[in-house]
Amino acid sequence: MTTSKPLSALKTQIKTELGTELDFAATALGWLRDNLVHLAGALAVLVIGVILARLLSKAADRALNRSGRIEPTVAKFLSNIIKYALWVVVAITVLTQFGVQTTSIIAALGGLALAVGLALQGTLSNVAAGVMILIQRPFRVGETISAGPVLGTVSTIGLFTTEMVQPDGLYVMVPNNELWNKAIVNFSRMPTRRFELLIGISYSDDISVARRELLALAEGDPRVLDEPAPDVFVSALADSAVTVGLRVWCATSDYLALSWDLTEKAKQRFDDAGLTIPFPQREVRTIAAAA
Repeated sequence: MTTSKPLSALKTQIKTELGTELDFAATALGWLRDNLVHLAGALAVLVIGVILARLLSKAADRALNRSGRIEPTVAKFLSNIIKYALWVVVAITVLTQFGVQTTSIIAALGGLALAVGLALQGTLSNVAAGVMILIQRPFRVGETISAGPVLGTVSTIGLFTTEMVQPDGLYVMVPNNELWNKAIVNFSRMPTRRFELLIGISYSDDISVARRELLALAEGDPRVLDEPAPDVFVSALADSAVTVGLRVWCATSDYLALSWDLTEKAKQRFDDAGLTIPFPQREVRTIAAAA
């Protein structure tokens, strides 16, 4: 009698568990039978959506790269955005197949995106500025630019920052937002550039001699372009000198060396021609007091 009670209790427990499992299996099979069409539709939407997302993102990447106006970094970034956006649409469509109310999900995703955007406002502004820089191309790698207090040669353009090397050899990493919100001066973009040299001569010197020497200086340097032609002019009548100017055009790559050479040779030619380059002078008169 002591052993029959445990056996009967065990049999009852087994029947109960078996019945529960059978009920669960029957419920699952019934749900599967009732929702088989929805499952097939959801699976088809998922497979087709993933394939389309990959195909469209690759097609967008190829199209953006072929355009020639968009950097590969931006093209990859934009194609990934297209892919992930399509994945979100596919996921929402799959949930719709099962009768899930996606309005609340979309609202939650929108709120999450807003929260993330506010938290990463500075970072996202740098990303947006980086995308605009890579699309608009106000400068490229290897070009020398200035934007606000920053001056240097661009070495790397990223989505978040731009890396530059200053003329003194110092490395600078600038947030893209700092560059995009400033007026950018590109010293390397245009093929030619104008150089202007201003020199003061004495009021007693002959302006025509200074004009002749400056024109001869420009014509004697092969780096000076014939078009536009060199121009000599009187810039100002200053307190201590008559300011004479020379304007010449040259290739952008020759600008710095040409400016140094013309400045040095102008001084030498003026000395040889007897022209005086005065420095500011002040005349002091002493008036004796009446006895």
